[in-house]
Amino acid sequence: MRHQAILPAPHLKQARLQFVERGIHPASGIDLRLAQSWQRSLSAGLSPVGGVDCADNLSAVNLQYARDFNHELISHSEPVIEYLFEQVRHSHSMVILADAQGVLMHTLGDLDFLSKAERVALKCGANWAENQRGTNAIGTALAEAAEIEINGAEHYLEPNEFLTCAASPILSAQGQLLGILDISGDQRSRHPHTLGLVSTAAQMIENSMVLGSCQHQILLQLHSRAEGIGSVAQAVLAFSEDGDLLGANRRGLALLGLRYADMTKKNWTQLFDQDMHALLSRQRRSNGQAEILFCRNGNRLFAQVHGQSKALHTLIPSTKTIQDAAIPSKDLDHQWQSAADKARKLIDKAIPLLLYGESGVGKEVFAQATHRSSQRRDKVFIAVNCAAIPEHLIEAELFGYVAGAFTGASRQGSLGRLREAHGGTLFLDEIGDMPLVLQTRLLRVLQERKVTPLGSSAAIPVDFNLICATHQNLQDSIDQGRFREDLFYRINGLTLQLPALRERSDFAALCENLLHEFSPHYALQIDSNLLLAMQSYDWPGNLRQLSHVLRAATALLDDGQAMISWEHLAEELVRVLRQQTERKQTMQAQVESASPTQKNAAQNLQQNTQQLIQQVLREANGNVSAAARTLGISRQTMYRKLQER
Repeated sequence: MRHQAILPAPHLKQARLQFVERGIHPASGIDLRLAQSWQRSLSAGLSPVGGVDCADNLSAVNLQYARDFNHELISHSEPVIEYLFEQVRHSHSMVILADAQGVLMHTLGDLDFLSKAERVALKCGANWAENQRGTNAIGTALAEAAEIEINGAEHYLEPNEFLTCAASPILSAQGQLLGILDISGDQRSRHPHTLGLVSTAAQMIENSMVLGSCQHQILLQLHSRAEGIGSVAQAVLAFSEDGDLLGANRRGLALLGLRYADMTKKNWTQLFDQDMHALLSRQRRSNGQAEILFCRNGNRLFAQVHGQSKALHTLIPSTKTIQDAAIPSKDLDHQWQSAADKARKLIDKAIPLLLYGESGVGKEVFAQATHRSSQRRDKVFIAVNCAAIPEHLIEAELFGYVAGAFTGASRQGSLGRLREAHGGTLFLDEIGDMPLVLQTRLLRVLQERKVTPLGSSAAIPVDFNLICATHQNLQDSIDQGRFREDLFYRINGLTLQLPALRERSDFAALCENLLHEFSPHYALQIDSNLLLAMQSYDWPGNLRQLSHVLRAATALLDDGQAMISWEHLAEELVRVLRQQTERKQTMQAQVESASPTQKNAAQNLQQNTQQLIQQVLREANGNVSAAARTLGISRQTMYRKLQER
């Protein structure tokens, strides 16, 4: 948090000039960390005036190497960055992820701000360490290993004075600084809550990485309230079978009064009164119901503990949606239910499934539910996002390799995802992004049911159910030469179209399920007017976006609150929903105040619309989805029009 108020720009400029030119230390009104950062910038030989030498920017090749090295950080961060950007969209800002050296790895921002950002090199490959760019939120957060906000003239370099930046470090389960999350924008649009928003988002990334890196250990989730378990504010600790503390997030250390340096010296028995294995046994019998855990430091916390065999997807705060089985069939969207029924009938008949749907509709969740309904439900479910793996690594990732197959290869070799899926289900997400050369290799595997690892000549048999997914039109990709036609027919035993959220009829049930997932011990509701507005919204990010919105709203509720209202949503979303509601009310008022002639014309238009719908429906043999596509409207709109008759 900011230790002192932001001073006027002239005052800051004068203080910086006196410091640089005369060696006069900044007055007491200047934040101490800011003064120390100016000192480091001066010691690095930087001058506040003049242009910035960008020779430190990485080349395209070196940037790709850096991104590959930070693949885990980037993959865990990207969903959070998308969520974070939704909160600051249209605020002349951008969200930035930097690595532990201050090199920008990923950026997402408003187009109207990007041109300014380019001028100060806020682009991937640029290095924003303090010794390169002077005082700035990314570089100073790295130097201080702490969250910080740098606004306007607080920047050391004058060309950066138009910026306001807030940044927070991202730490591993062992306390290693992995990178920096930052929001940078026009300093005229500064918001006092931006730093808090960035810090919360950084915690979300840390929690995801801690859970992901410790999946083969015993995981403990803690919170002062039972419903806080699974939220961004939960504490997470990882223990060995012998009870040694191996990793933790910052919240976990804070609750126990520890530092990262203390972890190697701490054991479960030194931290808690109850026996670890006894607690684990009770949790298994109670199906993970949270129970009270007494700490040696006197704290009384709610806890859930998970053994090594527990599936990781039940622990990670998901950016996906709730599974279809959690919604009663009478409430479940008809198109989703129909696709699920077909998938369950085919999954055990060696018929591959191809899922189509917009990004965020829940394709992986659908595939997991299909796997759980199959005869292989007790075997592994292996998910591979073909768009998230660097192109030059995807071959080794999929097909595996033998020891010494290439420079940098593991001494033990690697099974590869295809062999890991043996006996279970393989889910290839975004298969339309798979490089052509690998499409050829995958086709051979599917035809021969054998995998040949890199560096080996021996083909190894594999057996798995196959589910693929894409948001692209693969037929168009085939026509453009980007996807093999023979592979398309090999993976397309049956095509299933998953509806977008705006097309689904079970919006209220989905919200209810998500709220139960985020607050399992405390029933939450959504204000009725807000729910109506949300139901009419297009949800471009689909279920992923809805999940983020409701998770954030749940976290913003005060103690004792059970009703989510407008105040718990991001300002940009509230603005869009209110504008949408106002347009609807205006249109209704226009209809009510229309003259008889206008009403007759409207009635005739409605009759003509109904006649057109009925005609298209007959031509589509009663298929509502096909008729809606022909008319260029959503299925949900189609149903609404049919009900207006």
